Amino acid sequence: MTAPYLTPLHAADLRAAGIPEPWSFGMADKVRFGEIDALQHVNNAVYLKWFENLRILYFADRDIWSVDGKRPKVVLRSIGLDYIREIRLTDTYILTGRTTKLGNTSFTMEYAVWVDGRMTTSSYAVIVMLNDDNTKRAIPDHIRQMFIDRDGASQS
Repeated sequence: MTAPYLTPLHAADLRAAGIPEPWSFGMADKVRFGEIDALQHVNNAVYLKWFENLRILYFADRDIWSVDGKRPKVVLRSIGLDYIREIRLTDTYILTGRTTKLGNTSFTMEYAVWVDGRMTTSSYAVIVMLNDDNTKRAIPDHIRQMFIDRDGASQS
């Protein structure tokens, strides 16, 4: 499957690319020269940038950028990565992301990188919603429900 780069991919697109359920959101791209390291594979730090790019697209697709008529503060609290297989220059890959857990003011996203339908990297991030004064903000009910409906997120 050849997917358009840097545009949202949804469940049907992902299934066509060999990516299994429950993944329902993704984005395709290819490795560029500036993303490889001395060992000729993707540099570890690049994955963080890739996941951030996916997260921004995911938030736009899921309409998280507007809460009560304004853009909420959404910050990364922690992140972890598990490198399973290397990715090399010019490989085409698909990033996937979904929200898996909900707290009162935070949520956990899981990510994966896929090449030819095989997972190469998995990751998670804990994300916190804040008010303008940097105090924690409750996740609005409509966003909470959307995470449950679209991603199957569970409440902690």
